[in-house]
Amino acid sequence: MNAPLQNASSISCRDLTVSFRGGFEALHKLSLDIPSAEIMALVGPSGCGKTTLLRVLAGLELPTSGELKNEPPIQADQGQIAFVFQQATLLPWRTAIDNVALPLELLRNSAPEYHLTRKECLEIAKDKMQDVGLSDALDRYPRELSGGMKMRVSIARALVTKPKVLLLDEPFAALDEILRDQLGEMLLQLWDKQRFTAVMVTHNISEAVLLSHRIALIQQGQKKAVIPNPLPWPRTDAVRATSEFGELYRKVSLTLRES
Repeated sequence: MNAPLQNASSISCRDLTVSFRGGFEALHKLSLDIPSAEIMALVGPSGCGKTTLLRVLAGLELPTSGELKNEPPIQADQGQIAFVFQQATLLPWRTAIDNVALPLELLRNSAPEYHLTRKECLEIAKDKMQDVGLSDALDRYPRELSGGMKMRVSIARALVTKPKVLLLDEPFAALDEILRDQLGEMLLQLWDKQRFTAVMVTHNISEAVLLSHRIALIQQGQKKAVIPNPLPWPRTDAVRATSEFGELYRKVSLTLRES
């Protein structure tokens, strides 16, 4: 629990609105504060704007109006923000370690601290592969990896630049329950080591309760509530058996159901 906090950035959203053709608003004057070095889970029904919010945070979608601020400021073109999609999106012609090293290679010309040789890129990627438990799969191609292994590679690739902000869009949704729980615990271990700020979209309330510091409930493009998560750290799967976990689960579920 001693990782430096300077590798994280807080996020402040003020009145974010995203309008699409035809006047549909995916986000409507949404305001949300995400403290530095915390994990916030975004929960809400399908189509409520969760992924749109992630895309705005990533700079992939420009808000129609409103303000987004990071402190300290983020330079996306220098590897300070990373996105893990629901699908692993690995390049099939590159080995696992080459997929993980790719962001470092792409940053060679834009970020002074990443003027690395290929050997140095691979050494950093190898260390990150070890962090996700794939030291024995460095030279495998995506077709040779299971779904869970592909997602581990995707997370390693996202974290290889030591981002200040990590965005995750239902990264474990396609996995079975046991594997989902294992990767959730792995994510907590990685956070404990690097202490990035994380924002994770999930439809799984149990997952949101286990993995977060705060849970933001989103409905119809607006923030309905932010529920602090008082469960103690470090978190392990054993916390699911506690009454405190059950109480928080019920609170989130009931708040979502309220009109």
